[in-house]
Amino acid sequence: MSKPSVIKFARHDTNADEMPVLPAISPAELEAGTPVQRGVEYFNDPILGLNTGVWDCTPMTTRMSPYPFHEFMILLEGSVTIREASGRETVITAGESFILPKDLVCQWHQTGYVRKFYVIFEDPSGTAPKDSASLKVLKIDTDHNLQPSPPPAKDILLSDVPTQFGHNWSEDPTGQFTNGVWGSTSYRRKAMPFPRHELMHLLEGSVTLTDPDLGAKTFTAGDTFFVPKGANVEWYNPVPVKKLYSIFIPKNG
Repeated sequence: MSKPSVIKFARHDTNADEMPVLPAISPAELEAGTPVQRGVEYFNDPILGLNTGVWDCTPMTTRMSPYPFHEFMILLEGSVTIREASGRETVITAGESFILPKDLVCQWHQTGYVRKFYVIFEDPSGTAPKDSASLKVLKIDTDHNLQPSPPPAKDILLSDVPTQFGHNWSEDPTGQFTNGVWGSTSYRRKAMPFPRHELMHLLEGSVTLTDPDLGAKTFTAGDTFFVPKGANVEWYNPVPVKKLYSIFIPKNG
């Protein structure tokens, strides 16, 4: 088994043809369109039911039905309207991020080409939401007021203690899959096994992740990357950072 390492996502906005065509969507799932979808999967753990990557698709409208999994998405190109059974409609455009919870009865409607980064948690346990009436599309407001959050423990720091803040926009019924916004002043911490699976999209600043064996990778505002659980990395952000995050922490190890 290869050593877990940091994965930088490619937007495929200038080389979309490198993405392989995926199996066709069943006509039974569609209300309109004959979509062609393509994608690249960057990480997949079928036991956890967790996968992440980049996906694109030509125009389509799905039938109104329960969404099959929990999904966090960053829309890279195009726009999509999510219509809920309640009649509520949410329009997402390029540059915005959103979450669709599993079992939300909804319809995906796109009149043009769409491309996105995604993180999917299928939740093999089938855990039901505490309140099904609360299921809805969640569009992340990156300017939402962020609250103070606990800083890293002093014994793992290689710098002064930073000031950190965040807002968690969603959590699945199992408590393993969370999505939100987080920020920090400059800090550095020791190389150590990463305690979770996390997709990060930098909104502001820069960060360098260094594996003592594999070297350093630097990311700046606009970059998206995935850190798998167990990757041995040192974190250093020389300037304040702000990021979108999609985190998965397995309950069983």
